[in-house]
Amino acid sequence: MISQDPSLPRAGLSSIDAPEAAARHLADAVTAAGAVALAMFRSGKVASWTKNNDSPVTEADIAVDRFLNERLTALAPDYGWLSEETADSADRLARTRVWVVDPIDGTRAFMAGAPDWSVSAALVEAGRPIAAALFAPATNELFVAAVGQGARRNGLPLRAGARTDLDGATVSGPATAVDHLAHYAAIQRQPRVRSLALRIARVATAELDVALATSNAHDWDLAAADLLVHEAHGILSGLDGRPLTYNATVPRHGALVSTGRALHSTVLAAARAGAGGTP
Repeated sequence: MISQDPSLPRAGLSSIDAPEAAARHLADAVTAAGAVALAMFRSGKVASWTKNNDSPVTEADIAVDRFLNERLTALAPDYGWLSEETADSADRLARTRVWVVDPIDGTRAFMAGAPDWSVSAALVEAGRPIAAALFAPATNELFVAAVGQGARRNGLPLRAGARTDLDGATVSGPATAVDHLAHYAAIQRQPRVRSLALRIARVATAELDVALATSNAHDWDLAAADLLVHEAHGILSGLDGRPLTYNATVPRHGALVSTGRALHSTVLAAARAGAGGTP
């Protein structure tokens, strides 16, 4: 199990203000939280139920949410909090910085015993992520980024692909969105990575050329992966081509495209007819 990213400076409590230090704290927190989730994942005895929006949740989601809330809010009590599994509060809107957390992104994969789920956490300032950590416990991958400092997986630097041609591009996303893109080019369809954060991270590693999401993704699905892909010289945007803004009154987004920089305008043009469904 990975315990830390040696490429980042060791952070003490007094240095939380620096993005690099915040990234270190996030990396330590998601790694520890991931160990909790992985033990429950391997047990095969995790209770689950359906929330009011018809999405699944498990006792592991709740346990990890509680763990991260206690860990991160203790570091900076004046920071706001936004998580999929915590009741939202307008208090976060008045905070300069906000922790944005998805305790288990890809709950359906977790419930199915599949590896494509992750623990995602970011620190957002003025609407954009400045520090991020994403941990995939089942594959032992720790992704870390700090604004202006690049992105890394297990300590090694990441760089999104430099592909310019959509023909032959590897694409993952909901079937409706991938089908639409396939009208324009001979793409290589890949399995849909059920953790949206991990799907976007695969663009940062160049394992995917394109990651797509239809409307209704939330801040907690995206904030950490957004910083990872941008620091790896990729792009995540809405269909308007603009960067996403976080910690808005309604923390929800429309259809999304993530690619390397050279391919973004081509994919965006093909995707703009619209999308709908489940991210």
